[in-house]
Amino acid sequence: MDTGLPVTDMTQPRPNRAHLPTMYDLPSEEVDQPGLPDEYHVRQAQLLTETFQPDTVPPEQVFTCSDMNLYYDVEHTLYNKRPDWFAVVGVSRLYEERDMRRSYVLWQEEVKPLVIVELLSPSTEDEDLGRGRMRRAEEPPSKWEVYSRYLEVPYYVVFDGVTRRLQVFESRGGQFVPRAVGERGLWVPEAGLTLALWSGKYVGAHREWLRWQDRNGQWVLNVAEQVEQERTRAEQERTRAEQERTRAEQAEQKAAALAEKLRALGIDPETL
Repeated sequence: MDTGLPVTDMTQPRPNRAHLPTMYDLPSEEVDQPGLPDEYHVRQAQLLTETFQPDTVPPEQVFTCSDMNLYYDVEHTLYNKRPDWFAVVGVSRLYEERDMRRSYVLWQEEVKPLVIVELLSPSTEDEDLGRGRMRRAEEPPSKWEVYSRYLEVPYYVVFDGVTRRLQVFESRGGQFVPRAVGERGLWVPEAGLTLALWSGKYVGAHREWLRWQDRNGQWVLNVAEQVEQERTRAEQERTRAEQERTRAEQAEQKAAALAEKLRALGIDPETL
């Protein structure tokens, strides 16, 4: 299908990596884009990050982020998109294993996102779902175009936080097609995790949230739940220690009482 969008000619020689801009050279702030993420966008992305804990790779080989510039085209090095949330598996947690990222620069990282999540809002819904107007040839490609053709995202998740509608697409031949979501949610074998809807309280708000389950179907604990779990475990350890101390004291008291009875009978308990 002819979209009228510029297409990178893959037959042309690639620019020398040494001459390409690095993360430090490219803008990291949002430029000429309306609005900033609201609290729901921030908290939902935060919950996704806290619970995205793949068992297929070590934690230091997992990178997640929200609302970060993602640069994808070596021929147009200022072209970028800002996913609401994305995850990359098999890349260093730190930029060049030493620094936190300002942006994600694909021609340096060389590992594409495994999952991208967009949280629908009225101002972005059409573009998130590929329903935007036809782009002029001189304009950058749309988000839908970038995710499907340039990044070839295997799991593109679009979630409406109001209607709770969850849609998932996968890139096939540079085009997005719907991906089925099971009753339990979206199984991502590359991470050993399932993305599903959870009804519960997070950061004080009770609603339905997107979060990750482990391969056994258990919700991966968020940070607050981990803290509470550790507090509960420590309290249980203290209780067990107190119970052991009480039992030891009671045993000593019984032994002392028995020894006193033996002495009253003229028996030295030390000789027994």
